[in-house]
Amino acid sequence: MMFRFLWTASRGYRFRPWESPYLRWRIETYSGIPADSITAQIFFRFVWSERKSLLEYLLWVRRMRRIYLR
Repeated sequence: MMFRFLWTASRGYRFRPWESPYLRWRIETYSGIPADSITAQIFFRFVWSERKSLLEYLLWVRRMRRIYLR
């Protein structure tokens, strides 16, 4: 389930997720990093530093899918 979200969220940019307009927007609204300035290095630094929060978010997504897609 978590991988389904990741697969969907990175659609069209699976091998370069830092270029995804959706993921850039999510990172910008969460962290305040301007979307236009996100590079691969910034993207992976953000993912690593926020890994706990991101995992909690993915677990929440899984719970919500289970509740609403029964």
